[in-house]
Amino acid sequence: MRFQGTKDYVATEDLTIAVNAAVTLERPLLVKGEPGTGKTELARQVADALGLKMIEWNVKSTTRAQQGLYEYDAVSRLRDSQLGEERVHDVRNYIRKGKLWQAFEAGEKVVLLIDEIDKADIEFPNDLLQELDKMEFYVYETGETIRAAQRPIVIITSNNEKELPDAFLRRCFFHYIRFPDEATMRKIVEVHHPGIKQALLTTALTQFYELRDTSGLKKKPSTSEVLDWLKLLLAEDLDADDLKRDGVNALPRLHGALLKNEQDVHLFERLAFMARSQR
Repeated sequence: MRFQGTKDYVATEDLTIAVNAAVTLERPLLVKGEPGTGKTELARQVADALGLKMIEWNVKSTTRAQQGLYEYDAVSRLRDSQLGEERVHDVRNYIRKGKLWQAFEAGEKVVLLIDEIDKADIEFPNDLLQELDKMEFYVYETGETIRAAQRPIVIITSNNEKELPDAFLRRCFFHYIRFPDEATMRKIVEVHHPGIKQALLTTALTQFYELRDTSGLKKKPSTSEVLDWLKLLLAEDLDADDLKRDGVNALPRLHGALLKNEQDVHLFERLAFMARSQR
């Protein structure tokens, strides 16, 4: 199994090396990077490229590691016992399988995405150490051990909101998705907006990277946001001349696709004011 990217996903050489190394080592691939740089999409594209099913576990701040294994609904069983239900005699009727259980019993190799692991409690990664290492876990209610029939390809994403435990990091192959340079970004844009006029693209990307490099910016626009911006420019049938700025207005056209908070908008308004004052 070798991942080389897909027609819908531009994978850099270092990213393809990381994916294939994790598959060879049978280690989880921990992917970090700015939001919007394609971490989640990577798992989908790996599954598509290798012809595998994908199981997705979206982690939230309230998510517990146990939920990835299974949950036992003792309340429903108690209620059914009071109602005299026959199903109460089989505890398996009250066990809800988690995403890891689904991946383990799939009967074939799958891609398991654990998305945004850093959203959960700091103990969350540690609570999954043995399960991800040995690819098995014990179900206390039934006395059975669930083992992976085929070891899944595990891809874990993190937005770097909090530090992950060292013991967890040791068990992963790590890759940081760097923000694309202009040459790579052109390839990404061509995938999503084939045939875009080069003059428009050149002007738009010049403004985009200038915006990202502006000192004091609270939230830098991401890859997904520049793609949305370009989609709007194309929908409005704008060309390179329409994007030209006269130095008085520092904000790019349709800037709401790029700037997502009032502090950054005010920053560019101040820059425009300073530019007018110096004229």
